[in-house]
Amino acid sequence: MTSIGTAGKVFQNEPGAWKPFQIKKRPCCEECAEKEKGLAGKIDHTNLKPEATQSDIQRLCEEARAHQFAAVCVNPCHVSFAARFLKGSGVKICSVAGFPLGAGTPESKAFEAREAVCAGADEIDMVINIGALKSKDYEKVRRDIRAVRDAVKGKILKVILETALLTKEEIVRASLYVKESGADFVKTSTGFSSRGASLEDVKVIREAVGPRMKIKAAGGIRDRKFAEELVRAGADRIGASSSVQIITDGQGGGEKHG
Repeated sequence: MTSIGTAGKVFQNEPGAWKPFQIKKRPCCEECAEKEKGLAGKIDHTNLKPEATQSDIQRLCEEARAHQFAAVCVNPCHVSFAARFLKGSGVKICSVAGFPLGAGTPESKAFEAREAVCAGADEIDMVINIGALKSKDYEKVRRDIRAVRDAVKGKILKVILETALLTKEEIVRASLYVKESGADFVKTSTGFSSRGASLEDVKVIREAVGPRMKIKAAGGIRDRKFAEELVRAGADRIGASSSVQIITDGQGGGEKHG
């Protein structure tokens, strides 16, 4: 088959090889875009190590751009650098507040979150006041979450429970407070405690908050099998520093923080 274009150019195809031109339909929203990306689109590629250098963060961003992870998660001091590096890539910038202990005041966490957003963060992962929850000072827990929610209106807020330190009853109660606050995600762990996410944690949270609230599982996720099990259990996001290994089914170690 031979055809002559309007500019006088000749286009030739093998017989029977012609196919109609198809326009790829764009995702209608960010959630649909994540689904199209598969597992990579559910991962927050993370480096929250205190000794992380600018070179480490650049490598994190390069990997996130290459694999189109949902976000990079970095400490507040690295937000502006990551935001500049990833501008236009479609990869979000996530940072943390009250991390990793959750023992700051509501005001300090709100200030930290607001500063990160001003520097370029799209998402904030905050740690609840764990001691207040275990002391049954539930109003303090609520006030803590609300302070950060109010400080970063319009941005994604994920609230870290640190499930390793909580009973099942405390996980359920804290999850309901997160839902009540208007936050977007309940997150299992910082990755700095005695263990990270478990399938049971995710199942308990999902049962508590229902089908619409989102869940981020983080900490100790180093292989694709476990990541996919967590997604099947109800996780919408995975926080990991072994993200490339997870996606490629590669070998080698990875940090647990995330």
